[in-house]
Amino acid sequence: MHLLSDLLWWHWIVLGIVLMLLELAVPAFFLIWFGAAATVVGLLLAVFPGIPLAWQVIVWIAGSVVLIWLWFRIFKRGYYRTRAGMSKGSLVGEVGLVTKNIRPYEKGQIRLQKPVLGDDLWEALADEEYRVGDRVRILDIEGNMVKVTRA
Repeated sequence: MHLLSDLLWWHWIVLGIVLMLLELAVPAFFLIWFGAAATVVGLLLAVFPGIPLAWQVIVWIAGSVVLIWLWFRIFKRGYYRTRAGMSKGSLVGEVGLVTKNIRPYEKGQIRLQKPVLGDDLWEALADEEYRVGDRVRILDIEGNMVKVTRA
């Protein structure tokens, strides 16, 4: 236990950076907040040396909880905002980019600038051929596909 009582400010900074880098390998978005809180503890310890280990841990836990709460309460609120429940007429006219060639009577794929009904990739039909990279405009929605024309 003697090793834990000798934590220096830079130990917290390294822990914070490691946790934030681990975020890249974890499919959830939560380690970054523990890492940010550890970095804050490291900065506090650099400015105010001599903070007891118990208080360092308390500040780290409290900081993590506050950052997670802020994420879910404030920042994430509009993170996955979609247009679910909007009328079909408000979606007509949206512009997208062809990501898979569209041929007459064959499905292709487009990517919209904003998610529509929770997805930004949509299967698309058209009366003429469109190549990857072409800009298209939604004419109509047919089930889970969109009918498009040149933008």
